[in-house]
Amino acid sequence: MAFHVAELCRVTTGMARSLRSHGNNGAFDLESPESGWRLAVIASDGKGWEHVSVRAYQRADKKQRIPNWREMCYVKNLFWDDEDTVIQIHPPKSQYVNQHPHVLHLWRPIGKEIPLPHPAMVGLQDGKTMKQAEAELELYEGP
Repeated sequence: MAFHVAELCRVTTGMARSLRSHGNNGAFDLESPESGWRLAVIASDGKGWEHVSVRAYQRADKKQRIPNWREMCYVKNLFWDDEDTVIQIHPPKSQYVNQHPHVLHLWRPIGKEIPLPHPAMVGLQDGKTMKQAEAELELYEGP
């Protein structure tokens, strides 16, 4: 399990610049897996949390939008290992913060296991039969 930044994409000039010596903290400019789009990412790893914020944009047209699932998976896979669990948090309404209307966040607590529902509670995994999933779910005790 590791949090690692896309060092080759680090922003090193302008107001958002950072250096390799800043570790996992800084701004990163990535090509999106969606043609014609880019991803602006801010990463940090302080106060017990690993975190990225992600915004999709187009340079030429100055368009912005909320990143889609494919883009969020792309960022997750760049900044964390395949088997790491990260989360988007929907806090109580009294704790809502919205600094930018087109940004989504991924979080992972450092050194803590994030409980997950059994995969069969979400759907049928590739290669599993309904009978296998039901048998596994019968043994599942929850978090």
